[in-house]
Formats: sequence, C-alpha cells, structure tokens
Amino acid sequence: MPPAVETKALTRVFHPKKKKEGKSVTALAGVDLRIEQGELFGMLGPNGAGKTTLLKILSTLLLPTSGKAYVAGFDVETQFQAVRKRINMVSGGEISGYGLLTVKENLWMFTQFYGMKSQLALQRIDEMLDQFGLADKKDEKVRALSTGQRQKMNVIRGFVTDPEIIFLDEPTLGLDVNASRTIREYIVDWVGKRKDRTVLLTTHYMAEADQLCGRIAIIDDGRILACDTPENLKKMVKTSTMLKLDTTHLENKQGLSSIRGVEKFTFTDNPENNMTSLRFVLEDEAAVSDIVSSVIAGGAKILGLRKTEPTLEDVFIKLVGKGFE
Repeated sequence: MPPAVETKALTRVFHPKKKKEGKSVTALAGVDLRIEQGELFGMLGPNGAGKTTLLKILSTLLLPTSGKAYVAGFDVETQFQAVRKRINMVSGGEISGYGLLTVKENLWMFTQFYGMKSQLALQRIDEMLDQFGLADKKDEKVRALSTGQRQKMNVIRGFVTDPEIIFLDEPTLGLDVNASRTIREYIVDWVGKRKDRTVLLTTHYMAEADQLCGRIAIIDDGRILACDTPENLKKMVKTSTMLKLDTTHLENKQGLSSIRGVEKFTFTDNPENNMTSLRFVLEDEAAVSDIVSSVIAGGAKILGLRKTEPTLEDVFIKLVGKGFE
C-alpha cells in the first residue's frame, strides 16, 4: 500500500521573469516527507516557510524544480490526472464560487468538475449543508454570505466529492470560535470514519495542530526541521525551562535575547491593553533574575511571571527561533 504522500528531495525555486526584478527565491529546499494513508498530518511554519508551495505541488497546481512528489502512489508530474481524481484542496480566506449563483448551485457545479452523478451530489450537498448549519442559506447568493459562512461552504466544497486525500491550507484562518470548532470537528470525524482517508493540514494555530494531528512537521526556509508526534516534539524542549512574563508595554526588547542562559526568545505586543508578553526557552534558570532586572530597567512593570510545561509553540521557537509572524 503506497503512502498517501511522499516527497523525495523536493525543490522549488522561483526565478524572476527579468534579471532586474531581483534574485531567485528557493521556496522548497530538498524536502523529504512521507505521510501514510489514514493520517491527520499537520504542518507548522512561519509565513514564507514553503507550506503553500508544497501543497500546490502536491495538488498538481505547480511543478517542482527538482526532486519527486507522489500522491496516492502517483507521480504529480507525469500522472497528474490520476492524482486530481483522488484529491481536493481548501484554503483559508479563499474566494471561490460565483457570487451570482446560490450556495447550492455553486457546490453542485464543483461536484460536476469531478464527474459526480447529480443525484448523489445533491444528496451529499444537502447533508453537509445541514451538518454545517447552512441549510437555511442554500438558496442565497454566495456574495451575501458572511466570511464564516463562505468558509464553511468552501470546506463543504472540498469534502463533498469524498476525496481520498485532502489538503487544508489554514482552513480556520480568521474565523470565529464557533465556525472553527465546526470545521475542526468535521475534519476529525471525516478522517476517522475510513482508514483510507488522509488529511494534510497547515495551520498557524498551535493548539489546533496539537489537538487534531497525529504527527506534525515543522518547516522553515523550505526545509523540514522536525517531524514527529506532538508529544515527542515537546520532549525536544523538556530539558529546557519555559518562562512566560506579562509586563506593561516594554519598548526595548533587543537585549533580552543576549542574556546568558536564554536559548530562544519571542514576544507579542498588545497595544490595546498596553501590555507585552515575553516567552523564553532557558538553558539555565539563573537567567530569570537577569531577565527581571532587564525588564524593570527598561521601564516596564511585571504583571505576571510563570514557568510552563513545554508546548508546540516552545518547540517552534526553539527550532525556528521566532514565533509566527
């Protein structure tokens, strides 16, 4: 039984159309990856890490520069028609469909691209609209939907053809809690019902990856830095100390990363509350006193300080050296 996805030394380089337009950009730099059938596999990486480029190659929308990629055992370059019959893809924030058509008409149209029999397609559409709480919107024009409703429709479009493998590129991006929960619950239920169904999910939400995925790859600068279960990834930073500080707004943070004993450091500013959140991976707990002194010297007040258990965010910061941007 072939893996659902396999890449070997996969590389993609984007060259400028004209020499004056800049340098070439390497989006993927020799990616080796294997995802078995039945996995709900996650991929984490900052903007520009290569996640979307990888999905576009796997979904036959983009050719690799070198290396090989296989989906359901088929070569994405030479057997792309066989690949397309077995996959679907959903991206967060995408604007798909035709605004003049109704929700149901749009979904039916997409099923016909896959050659589904109309009766079966209409039955699945009705079932999924009901499951996603959109049954009362089926006769509304797509242009009248809210952002969350439109994204639910996009997710339905991806799953209604019942693909073997589905690529989800940040499917809950920018959605409210209820819409995100509905989509996550459906993903878990869908992949769990049959052993031959596979999901490759990219996300910016650490908790989402931790909750959903059996294995996770961390990618940056077009390279896979680590790939394992969430539990095993967290063990990578188990020997380090995780420290989180909440302070009033701290203007100068540059010196914090150079304090002895600080392995990695990231921060988040919250201008609305005039607060800064600092997160450290420490090699030596003795660094805590120097961190506190530096924060106070910078004119900020410490509102909260606590050591925490390792999270995927800590792993990400340790490997990538920064949080999501």
